[in-house]
Amino acid sequence: MVKDVSHKWEFKARFRRHAFGWKSQPAITRIKQAVTEIKQAAKKAPVLAAEGAVLFLERVSPALAHVDSSSGAIGTAVNHAISELVPLIASAPVDAATRDAWLERLWEAYQADDIPYIESLGHHWGTLCAAPEVASAWADRLIGTVRLAWSPSSDLRGFFKGTTNCLSALVAAGRHDDVLALLELAPYRMWHDRQYGVKALAAQGRTEEALRYAEAERNDSPYAVARACEALLLAEGRAEEAYQRHGLLANQGGTYLATFRAVARKYPHKAAGEVLADLVRSTPGEEGKWFAAAKDAGLYEEALGLARQTPCDPKTLTRAAQAFAKTQPAFALEAGLLALHWLVQGHGYEVTSLDVCDAYRATCEAAEQQGASAGARARIRALLAAGGPGRDFVAGALASELAS
Repeated sequence: MVKDVSHKWEFKARFRRHAFGWKSQPAITRIKQAVTEIKQAAKKAPVLAAEGAVLFLERVSPALAHVDSSSGAIGTAVNHAISELVPLIASAPVDAATRDAWLERLWEAYQADDIPYIESLGHHWGTLCAAPEVASAWADRLIGTVRLAWSPSSDLRGFFKGTTNCLSALVAAGRHDDVLALLELAPYRMWHDRQYGVKALAAQGRTEEALRYAEAERNDSPYAVARACEALLLAEGRAEEAYQRHGLLANQGGTYLATFRAVARKYPHKAAGEVLADLVRSTPGEEGKWFAAAKDAGLYEEALGLARQTPCDPKTLTRAAQAFAKTQPAFALEAGLLALHWLVQGHGYEVTSLDVCDAYRATCEAAEQQGASAGARARIRALLAAGGPGRDFVAGALASELAS
């Protein structure tokens, strides 16, 4: 085994059992530091780095036992770490004995992971095996227990913390028919397991069957299913079909803007306006929330049209008015007026008088650029006269401004 036993990992002392309190941010920072340390070592010593990765994965869950995981941030950090470290372990040039020892250590850590934090490691098991014959051996070791866990007999069936590992190993071993046969025993149809049936069918070149197999689970995990189907179609060069059938759902981001950017980046052959229109149609009643996406694409008229249809965050509109007051004053003026309109209508999260004043000043700056200050002030007064749930609040915030 090629290993520098004298190497001192900085992360090791930081990842003691129960090392962290309930706050997640210090733990997230330490996780990122550990991954960076291991990846830096990999540049010169890939085997040492793989050993460090195994060591980290052994220690991370016990160290995080007391961390508040309710926000999901710490779990996300661990999953990202696993995704970055698995390739280092899998690609390390080691003999069979070393590989087997690493897998045994990871298996023990996986079984002891009660919270769980390293649950996603099961999905990487076939990759960690690094060779079809190793993966096949692990599949043989686990498949009998999976069959018992999925037995139709209530006396035999139960939960087995190794089912995912088995399915992953079967796929990596190229035992595709065994994957499909095993999945037929499952008492419940869940995408968590059946994604491996899709992988098995795709590996055999049975793309249409793989698509049907995946789409049958659409109600279980719609986003994950869409991503899997999209990937199958893109791999075959069927980009337009991928876009039409799954592209919008598969690329959902944390915000409307992030979703638009993801779809536009994935499908460069589609015009930005077409992508935007398709996304808007997919969320009826939420047109205003696509304002930032339209603005980002330089579709200024479309952006304003969307913001007029349904509520748009006034702060988003104000920021647009501020940013474009000099370069696109006509757009900025309308964005500022819309910010004030939605404020008057009572929209906005944790709005203060300062937010109202910011919207007003951005509107006035854009109007001044166009020589339309008087007209803008008249339109603002008209907004207030029309009334709305937030009318008194906005009028009070602007009392001194409008009196001058």
